[in-house]
This record gives sequence, structure tokens and C-alpha cells, in this order.
Amino acid sequence: MTAPTYLVDASIFIFRAWFALPGDITTRDGHPANAVHGFARFVHGLLQAERPQRIAFAFDEGQKGSHRHTLFPDYKANRPPAPEDLKRQFPWCRALVEALGVTTLSSPRFEADDLIGTLADRERERGRCVTVVTGDKDLSQLITPGDHWWDPRHPRRLDPAGIEKRLGVRPEQVADQLALAGDKVDNIPGIPGVGMATAARLLRRAGSLPALLEDIPAIGHMPLRGARRLMTLVESHQDTVRLARQLTGIHCEADLPPGLSLERRPADAAQLAALAEHLDLPAPLRHGL
Repeated sequence: MTAPTYLVDASIFIFRAWFALPGDITTRDGHPANAVHGFARFVHGLLQAERPQRIAFAFDEGQKGSHRHTLFPDYKANRPPAPEDLKRQFPWCRALVEALGVTTLSSPRFEADDLIGTLADRERERGRCVTVVTGDKDLSQLITPGDHWWDPRHPRRLDPAGIEKRLGVRPEQVADQLALAGDKVDNIPGIPGVGMATAARLLRRAGSLPALLEDIPAIGHMPLRGARRLMTLVESHQDTVRLARQLTGIHCEADLPPGLSLERRPADAAQLAALAEHLDLPAPLRHGL
């Protein structure tokens, strides 16, 4: 069996490190470095345990010019801006990954999710399966037979059946489910009073969001508690749901740099040593990276 290509949602692990480690971890010149230290531990553990031959880390850039923000200006508007002490650490995290001989990419128009989705499609066209490394349930919509969604906090890697067991819908229904329920994390509106479980029940009956919206009166006859009320809610919020679906779906045709290779390269020892020195990384990480 061909080894999977690892596609890593970098930003979530940087944020996790920022919140997990104390702010008194600093660089040699006294700037906060807790996020990059925690991220370095994560990268070290991933590369040592998995020994990936093909791997890429996707990073988010500013979202003001993203295609989702163009569709819906309030997209992610509920999120406070990242603190300056954290923003300063993102370039260090990316430089560290690149010094390790691992491909990184980002885009001013597309989010890391879209870059990962585009890479996943490209890898499958070449006969390869993918492991999406993230903690974000939204990315589970990308998983097809042979692929896995994996949060390293948990030992189990979810295939399509595992995702269905966890979310109540198949991977290809996840974006529909999020559109019905909304996503508070990303400030995506949904139908008031419809959560992920109710959305899953509707989709199991209708099969897809287009089918559900094509025959809204049928919702009132579904053997669901409060079916008539659900029918009315869907009817009155269908425009909102259609907009939300444009936001929850991952765009798998993002622009990629020409000649992009996911093969891991030899590490740049000099660059790695300079970064480790500046960031004051602990000895185990210096020796293992």
C-alpha cells in the first residue's frame, strides 16, 4: 500500500501551543516564543513518528481578501485579532518547517483548508491517499476511502466510516450539515434552533442539502420530532442556508505555486541551527529536528 501524503493544517497547532505554554518562554533577545516552541515539539513528534515521504504544511494568511470574506464580510468577524506577540511567531514557525526540508504554502485569497483540499484532490489524481492532520472537523469533508482525518491529540485516525460515526453524516455531507447548523467559530449563520444533530437527521432523510431545499414541504412529513416546526424554519431561512453553504464548502481548485513538490527534502542544517539558536529551543528538539 502506498504511504499517505500528510497535509497539515499548521495554524491550529500554533494556536494550541500559544494557549498551552507559558508566555515567559522567549527567544535569545527576549521576545515571546512559546507558540513556536510548542509548534516545534509538535513538528518534531510528527516527523519522528510518521517519517513522511510526502508532506506539506498549509498556513493561513490575513482573511480580509479571502473569497469567503468577499461573499460574506462578517465571516470570522467575531474573532479578535491575534496578539502581536503571537503574530510575530508565525513566520518563525514557517521558517522552521522549511528549514526541515518540508513544503509550506499559503495564499492571500484561499485559506489553509482550501489549499489542503486542492492538494488532496491532486494527490488522489496521482493515485495517492492522504492523511489530513488537524483538529478542525470542517476538514473531515475531504476524506474519501483510503484517506484519514487525524488529530494527533487522539490515537484514532478517522476514515469515512469513523467520520460518519462521529458527526452523524458522511464526509460529503459535512459542509451541508455545517450550513444548516451554522458555525459559531467562523461566524457562519445557520438556522436558529437547528444544531449539528438535527442537521444530521435532516440530511440522513434527504441525502443532501440541495435535495432538502428542493422539497421543503417533505420535511413536515419526516418522522422527526417537531417536523412541522423544522419545515417552517428551513423555509424561512433557506437563503441564509444557501449562503452558508458557499462558506462551509472547501474550495478544491485553489491556485498552487507552479512546480510545487511535496517530497521531503534534506534539512538545511545551517538555517536550522541558526533558528534553534535564535529561538533558544531546548536540546532535545535541537538534536532531533
